[in-house]
Amino acid sequence: MQLETEILFLWLEPLLILFSSLIIGLIVKKILINYFNYLRKKTEAKIWGILINSTKKWIIPWFVLTGFYIALESWNIRPNILGIIHKTIFIIVIVSFTFIISQILSELIVSYEEKISSVAPIAGLTQNIVKVVIFLLGALMILHGLGVSITPLLTTMGIGGLAIALALQDSLKNLVAGMHIILAKDIRIGDYIKIEGGEEGYVQDIGWRSTTIRALSNNMAIVPNSRLAEAIVINYHLPENMMSLLIPVSVSYDSDPEVIEKILVEEARKAAEDVPGLLSDPEPLARFMPGFGDYSLDFTLICKVKEYADQYLAQSELRKRIFKRFKEEGIEIPFPIRTVYVKEKNEES
Repeated sequence: MQLETEILFLWLEPLLILFSSLIIGLIVKKILINYFNYLRKKTEAKIWGILINSTKKWIIPWFVLTGFYIALESWNIRPNILGIIHKTIFIIVIVSFTFIISQILSELIVSYEEKISSVAPIAGLTQNIVKVVIFLLGALMILHGLGVSITPLLTTMGIGGLAIALALQDSLKNLVAGMHIILAKDIRIGDYIKIEGGEEGYVQDIGWRSTTIRALSNNMAIVPNSRLAEAIVINYHLPENMMSLLIPVSVSYDSDPEVIEKILVEEARKAAEDVPGLLSDPEPLARFMPGFGDYSLDFTLICKVKEYADQYLAQSELRKRIFKRFKEEGIEIPFPIRTVYVKEKNEES
């Protein structure tokens, strides 16, 4: 009976410690989440929401793990097994902190993209590099905590890295090219670009191997970073998103050039009030250029649109309005005319 009582107390104390740690963990989790939510509403800072998402699933396991660590003292465990358990707990703690820090930094990069991008451009490759660095540091801390000498390991990794680099030349070429594209800031996420091969669209992401481009047709083009870095690229969002729109207009030789220019500018100003993306500032211009055509007077209407994709609707609406106005004003839009002279043969000859 006494032996059974001793065994009961031997297990009862650790179980009470584990149960207490679980209850304390639930209470602490509730308090921290409420406090972070209070700070998020009060300061409107995104960091508090990120802290909630990153830590809430780990709080209870940490407290249970702490209770288990304390409960170990109540059990008569052999030192070698106890050492293995302590090292396992250490690894779990470091791994959990590594995941949390990685998630926090990744979400911070996304949340504060506009502020960070002026210092360090943001892309999928940037986030992956941050995660890899954090996990490498976590792995080195684990190895150091387990008593593994890091210096010989780093030397081995250097030699092994050289062999890997030779085997993965193409992948590393794309990786380096992707880093170059990001750091150069000539191509950014959200820019509309056109590559000399014909691919064009909005840059969705710059990854470790390739850059994803979404065309206006909503199709995706996957371009290897090395090819993109070597290609001639037109970026329609640099130095600014706004771009010029040139619309050629032809009228008959009976028309007054000054009247035509006035009509074109008036219609462009009116359209800017209704057509999304068409700008009234800077002022639209009409120029008598390229000038004298084979069968028409040729003008160019110069307008500004907010960005590349806005030009299509703007061109369509402007042409319809100009055509309607020309009909109202009785201005003729000519079509190609060829005069053919037939020379008769002299019958006497």
